[in-house]
Amino acid sequence: MAEKPKKPQKLKARLPRGLEDRGPAAIAATRQMVEEIREVFERYGFEPVETPAMEYTDALGKFLPDQDRPNEGVFSFQDDDEQWISLRYDLTAPLARYVAENFDSLPKPYRSYRAGYVYRNEKPGPGRFRQFMQFDADTVGSASPAADAEMCMMAADTMEALGIPRGSYVVKVNNRKVLDGVMESVGIGGEDKAGQRLTVLRAIDKFDRLGEEGVRALLGGGRKDESGDFTKGAGLEDDGISRVLASTRPMTGTNEEIVTKLMLGANSEIGNEGINELTAISQLVAASDYGDRIRIDPSVVRGLEYYTGPVYEVELLLETQD
Repeated sequence: MAEKPKKPQKLKARLPRGLEDRGPAAIAATRQMVEEIREVFERYGFEPVETPAMEYTDALGKFLPDQDRPNEGVFSFQDDDEQWISLRYDLTAPLARYVAENFDSLPKPYRSYRAGYVYRNEKPGPGRFRQFMQFDADTVGSASPAADAEMCMMAADTMEALGIPRGSYVVKVNNRKVLDGVMESVGIGGEDKAGQRLTVLRAIDKFDRLGEEGVRALLGGGRKDESGDFTKGAGLEDDGISRVLASTRPMTGTNEEIVTKLMLGANSEIGNEGINELTAISQLVAASDYGDRIRIDPSVVRGLEYYTGPVYEVELLLETQD
């Protein structure tokens, strides 16, 4: 007896994980925010540029420098000419390609901004989407601390343009060269120690969540979490752990006082270079009357190797609800 043909499955309307539909209210709010940010950036003299949502995969480089597979976390496909193309995972890598391709015709330094959606092939979770909007501003072609001070002041002005009052946010600044100098002094400088340095950076980046005790464990032999999972540590000796913590724990005092404290542990050429850059940024923001909004914070290190100088982030001081 012949089998009955299977009924075709009814098509079900469903959205892939990690994506969201957006209605009129969300679109209007985004449009207003983008316009407010754009006005601030253009007031500082930054000019707009747009790059496509897709780039050649080799031009994008690695999504995350600490991933084993070069294109892990990226949506990619092969074109009809057998070239691999990827959806952009951020707005910085396409900017690098744009500047390299148009270098001779661009002003120096090149100060630009861009907004657009980026795409991450990651496991979705709370606040973690596969498509989301970024708004970038970049200065290319200047190693001056003045460029970083300008970025911090522009970030402060952007917060206030978006309706976040002064005193309800802080722009936190540090310089990775300071920590790089400390890591060099405790014996984990050089290319062969890159993995160990990355473990240190990841540990420090968890300070807010784990506190000093948890970070100390990750800088040493390792840490077992509440579920029983063990994370291998950086393997530093006690003296090295103490020196790293001394240069990265949150500090109180004025910007000038914090820089002076950091100076005590900067006993290398690269560390002193970082101190000098922090000093210049501190002086510039103070002279521009931004000293109450832009604070030197040694705990800001970012957990990736590709940060090489000043790093900054904005923290909201008001209570927020997701």
